[in-house]
Amino acid sequence: MEPTLNELRNSAHVLSLPLAVKFRGIWSREIMLFKGPQGWTEFSPFVEYNDDEAVHWLKAAIEFGWTPAAPLVRDSVMVNATIPAVAAEHVPAVLAHFDGCRTAKVKVCESGQTLADDIARVRAVRAAMGPEGRIRLDANGGWNVDEAEHAFHALAEFDLEYVEQPCSTLEELAELRERTHYLDIPIAADESIRKAEDPLAVAQAIAADILVLKAQPLGGISSILEIAEQVTLPVVLSSALESSVGISMGLHAAAALPQLEYDCGLGTASLLAADVTKKPLLAQAGSISVQRVDVDEEMLSSLAAPPDTTAWWLERLERCYALL
Repeated sequence: MEPTLNELRNSAHVLSLPLAVKFRGIWSREIMLFKGPQGWTEFSPFVEYNDDEAVHWLKAAIEFGWTPAAPLVRDSVMVNATIPAVAAEHVPAVLAHFDGCRTAKVKVCESGQTLADDIARVRAVRAAMGPEGRIRLDANGGWNVDEAEHAFHALAEFDLEYVEQPCSTLEELAELRERTHYLDIPIAADESIRKAEDPLAVAQAIAADILVLKAQPLGGISSILEIAEQVTLPVVLSSALESSVGISMGLHAAAALPQLEYDCGLGTASLLAADVTKKPLLAQAGSISVQRVDVDEEMLSSLAAPPDTTAWWLERLERCYALL
């Protein structure tokens, strides 16, 4: 049975988690946690997202906290390291937070930076990981087709596993894929799935080779499994810079998928300077065990958001609940 709005409000905790490194232009991550019959769950759409987007995150949080988990086919998930748009000399220090990860996702196309910055960062990752390491890039839709084509040429020497969301629209992705197919660099779609009215459109448009799925933005684990069942493309589960509670949701989604060919982007708790549990879900030997998280009461207090931030999130919760 789904919770009432009052039940959600009464169990809600609004937290501000400091980041160890600047990511997506922010130094702290605001989240809301609830405790349901199945355990702790997270509602954490980014603050700039509108209610029509955020309601999917709330649906996912309610499902994870109030619905029994889907059957799991694996008890651990291989994960990638995530390298924010840091200067090249900081790459080894960031990689050190991701124990044993054989894959690194590198942020590129950061506002205020240049392609030369991206090349230096990716070169540093390749040097640190050696020839066996797998490198994937994430441009968050920041290039147009010409810029992306140029970047593909400039970065091809680093033996890329794939490039995630190089351009913002389906039409651009399809055109880029046509222009660069001879380079044999697969294209993955993220925003084109989770921000689309029809998440399956990207596969139907033959605009990508890989689908990046995120549990909260897509409405929960059941939605992830439904999408994966309807497409023939391989999928990668990724996080949305969540606490270990949100990571746990992503791990359960990844562990329920029949096929999982790629390492998943679920190691991002390593980017937090403080988490909500004394046992954060961090990579160990390149993987994370699938588990629920015990939230620490002291951390709920020490990481609590200011009253005005809490009030904002409670109002957001009420608006989104009305849209369910």
